[in-house]
Amino acid sequence: MKAKNTLASMAGALPVEAGAARATGEAVVATPTKQSRRGHLKVVADKNDHFVERDGVVFAGVHLIVDLWGAKRLDDLAWIENALRDAVKASKATLLHVHLHHFEPNGGVSGVAVLAESHISIHTWPERGYAALDIFMCGDAKPHKAIPVLKRAFEPTQVLLNEQKRGMVG
Repeated sequence: MKAKNTLASMAGALPVEAGAARATGEAVVATPTKQSRRGHLKVVADKNDHFVERDGVVFAGVHLIVDLWGAKRLDDLAWIENALRDAVKASKATLLHVHLHHFEPNGGVSGVAVLAESHISIHTWPERGYAALDIFMCGDAKPHKAIPVLKRAFEPTQVLLNEQKRGMVG
């Protein structure tokens, strides 16, 4: 049995399964004087590649793997597009393009919001009340800020979250 954490700041009272990475709070991109619960996260200033540094580790960005269970409106193309746009805005990311595809006959949707900072992708199974989201952002973007937006949009009964640091520098 996996350990469970509660992310009050990201998922309200919904339980969150601890997976490959601990889901304990929200990363904050900040000036060197501001600290977050997860450790200091800042853009590495010596290069213009938008890598970040947290707790002495340099990496390309934060990649969140989000599973929404008991979710609603997973077959509503316009609703999903608006939810993605709102999540991008909340994350302080730069939207380049949204592309969604509606599948028949189950009404599932697959799509991506392409960002200057990377992407948010979504794949839905409305017949199971399940949505799989992938949120990858580098630089000053705040990917954890997308979680409450997605929670409000899809009203899941459970949120499962894993976090990966992508492009870690040895």
